[in-house]
Amino acid sequence: MSELDPTISANGWALISAEERALAFPGTFQLPSLAKRQSLSPGDAAKLLFDIETKENGQIIDRGVDRMWVIVKTKTEHGYLGVLDSDPGHAENLTLRPGSQVIFGPQHVADIGRPPSSYIDERYGASFFQE
Repeated sequence: MSELDPTISANGWALISAEERALAFPGTFQLPSLAKRQSLSPGDAAKLLFDIETKENGQIIDRGVDRMWVIVKTKTEHGYLGVLDSDPGHAENLTLRPGSQVIFGPQHVADIGRPPSSYIDERYGASFFQE
């Protein structure tokens, strides 16, 4: 498995379907419409659900779901490629860091935002969308 196809065992994290989570826990949160989740553009921010397992000295000390923002770089054949714009913390098994690339689909999107382009330029550089 790779960073772009993460698993708990290999990377310490995996994405959770926001659609499945919303069905399993009705009333917990309202998803944006499917049409909006399918039409994100570069520069949009998508809040995704990350299943994260934290280990210290080889022992699991925590496992939970964190909602974190990813900024869309480009649309792909099956969804999107973005970069993590939140800090998941550090653990010996966790490969996820601010700026990590994340591949995701509309089913993973729990919320949508749009940071100012000046924020993206300041944080990631003017070439963010050309790479």
